Amino acid sequence: MNYDALIIGGGAAGLSCALILGSGLSKDFAAGKKVGLIAHQRASHLSSAKLNNVLGIPRGTAGKDILTSGIEQLENLYPGVEIIQKEKVLKIAFLEGKYEVSTNKNTYISTVVVIATGYARPFTIQGLEEYIIPHKKAKTSKERIQLYNDDHLVRPGLYVAGSLAGHRSQYAIACGSGAAVATDVLTLWNGGEHTKVHDKI
Repeated sequence: MNYDALIIGGGAAGLSCALILGSGLSKDFAAGKKVGLIAHQRASHLSSAKLNNVLGIPRGTAGKDILTSGIEQLENLYPGVEIIQKEKVLKIAFLEGKYEVSTNKNTYISTVVVIATGYARPFTIQGLEEYIIPHKKAKTSKERIQLYNDDHLVRPGLYVAGSLAGHRSQYAIACGSGAAVATDVLTLWNGGEHTKVHDKI
């Protein structure tokens, strides 16, 4: 199966990225674009979180509930984003102008790939070893990792979001990182013209 953008990871960063990209599919420059989300969530740190200090979210909201409601929000608002459940990415291979993403069940081809998985060891996606570096904003004793990147861009067409991009493991930061990557992808699709998507009353 072929995609124009494939997001790996169904946590805060991945879901935020998918929601922004989904909202952008209605734009003329995104006509015919195909977006997928491999929503593997089992290792998300959000599953054990309780959110008290996040703007707009009621105190005591459980992170695991957001993981569920985020998928429902994406399905209901932006059905153009294909959600791939119960698959784990094992390998990414670099092809000419695109990427081959292999899971435990299927192989996908995409022009753009966004990696939004966690920052814990072991990092189990093969093919990215040369980009793994120690995390710059986590306790050294935790041995967290990140992918080397320049403003979320690892290499042409390959982005990283959330804590794996070198951000601190904070829900609001991860969401913002995923959204930022989505607007970068939309900008790419819009011929380099800086792009964002707002809904208005």
